Amino acid sequence: MYKTLPQIFSDIVKGYPGYTVQMSKDKSGVFQSVPYSQLYSDINALAASLSHRGLKRGENVGLISDNRSEWLLSDLAIQTLGGVDVPRGRDAMPYEICFILEITEANFCFVENAVQLRKVLNLKEKLPALKHLVVMDKEFTRESLENTTVADGVEVLLIQDLLNEGKSLLNDASVARSIEVERQKGKADDTATIIFTSGTTGEPKGVVLSHTNFAYQLEALPRVIPVLEPGQKWLSVLPVWHSFERILQYFIISQASTIAYSKPVGSILLADLALVNPHWMGSVPRIWEAVKSGVFNSMKTKSPVAKALFTFFVSVAKLYNHNRDLLVGEVATFKKRSRFLDILLSFLPTLLLFPLYKLGDRLVYSKVQQKLGKNFIAGVSGGGSMSESVDLFFSSIGIKLLDGYGLTETAPVVAVRYLKHSIKRTVTPLVGTEVRILDEQGRDVPPGKKGIVMVRGPQVMKGYYKRPELTRAVLSDDGWLNTGDLGIWTHRGEFALAGRAKDTIVLSGGENLEPVPIEAKICESEFVESAVVLGQDKKYLGALVVLNRKNVEEYLTREQIPYLVDKLSSMKEVKELVEASINEIISAKHGFKSYENISRIIIVPKSFEVGVELSAKQELKRFEINRLYEQEIRQLFAS
Repeated sequence: MYKTLPQIFSDIVKGYPGYTVQMSKDKSGVFQSVPYSQLYSDINALAASLSHRGLKRGENVGLISDNRSEWLLSDLAIQTLGGVDVPRGRDAMPYEICFILEITEANFCFVENAVQLRKVLNLKEKLPALKHLVVMDKEFTRESLENTTVADGVEVLLIQDLLNEGKSLLNDASVARSIEVERQKGKADDTATIIFTSGTTGEPKGVVLSHTNFAYQLEALPRVIPVLEPGQKWLSVLPVWHSFERILQYFIISQASTIAYSKPVGSILLADLALVNPHWMGSVPRIWEAVKSGVFNSMKTKSPVAKALFTFFVSVAKLYNHNRDLLVGEVATFKKRSRFLDILLSFLPTLLLFPLYKLGDRLVYSKVQQKLGKNFIAGVSGGGSMSESVDLFFSSIGIKLLDGYGLTETAPVVAVRYLKHSIKRTVTPLVGTEVRILDEQGRDVPPGKKGIVMVRGPQVMKGYYKRPELTRAVLSDDGWLNTGDLGIWTHRGEFALAGRAKDTIVLSGGENLEPVPIEAKICESEFVESAVVLGQDKKYLGALVVLNRKNVEEYLTREQIPYLVDKLSSMKEVKELVEASINEIISAKHGFKSYENISRIIIVPKSFEVGVELSAKQELKRFEINRLYEQEIRQLFAS
């Protein structure tokens, strides 16, 4: 039977009290370590103070913060009392925070710093249930509080004051016993968190996740990564309110390992890799893309001989690894393959290339490997599919990346690429997780054919918070979740992702967004007739744009710019006009986040037609557009 997350942490503390659980930088930028025993004491102290102030089992608690050591402390303290945290990052717009705190009727809310405090205080009139705000940043002092205008009916508290208060309360043995009673009272099926998915407009959906949803993965994942040991270090760079970083942190503490907090900024990340020397790092594809780009960009300043050697040995690595994979049977079998033929064709090339590969390792690959630290075992990538070029590059030069697949609705891990017998481009379902890939008629598809990925397992959510109709739309009575993703089976039981059946776009940085509201907003431009927003697994958004030719021609005439009617779409002046118009509309002042900006556009020379790009309902046929405009889309995202 699964335990709650605080119960799991308590068990780990008993076995490894002196091991380091967290490493975070002080004001001078030096990493300071916190042992498991100290974090456990702080959790109890914070829980005692929150209980003293009225936090009850089952209450929802806001948690508005990015990744920091106090996040895990607050999270586990809330859960120790049976509370449910409702997290969000500091980039959340005020309307999102207002909706989330209002619908969950949060009485308590933790905020990261002064900026988030002011953001929530400005919403107080719309949040009658909110009574207590806790500032996590320890640099926010009582003097800072005195200079802050606090709305009536809300109490602003400092986390350090709550810790001090809790430690005093715990001197009373009955209080200490009551906290332990609350921890042990928790049941695995209790709700642990409600994570609201992003929404450009409209209401975000609250994904209700239980302790079992997470605890199951803590048992299943060690089978994927069998070389885990207590005391290993993980570099943490992603926003922890996302379900991917969150399961990573729970996984780390379940293994008595260490979380070292860094940032996904190139210079900071590389410096911290050298300082911490981590064994593992969780990241999104965009970080690995940045590392790869950094490696190639660094070669531009080298001598012609160095650049030629680099290019040559990277080519050798790719060729060697391709043949080696064929030889040992580590290739994706979307089509049936002959093992005999693979071995026959790859044996000699592998043998001949091996000396060159080892030389390349000495001269080139090891230099890249050193940037990740001397202890590095593997990176774990999630939050979007890794591009084949990035996957192949790192694998070829001896850096292991474990790709993962999941959703917020699955807390999040469904499948992972195994550390041993690693098949590029594919993932394998966790033990205990069922995956089916179905066609439009609900029939299981054979290997090599696309279909909708369906998932059933202990990690599947309870449902959407207060949205039973949305829950029924994706979750069947017998527990099957329709992921909305397209997948393809191999002949050996792995599968690969092949796009999304639903419209949601996931950028390579893990950001989720809906294209339809952005497209509708773009079409508010007087110069745009239609628009298709694209960017699945890319660094940024791009758009195919159909001109409102009448308005464009009027503008050119008014500005006395000469033009030919059949050349409008290729004119530099027209492209600049449309780009300026879109950038004005899709901007922060209209409620859009930075990653929702349209970075590039391509103007389509003709209007979309019903039966071609449009359905009978005048809706975009996205899959058909991807096929028809394959070349233009490739140009949108060309580096």
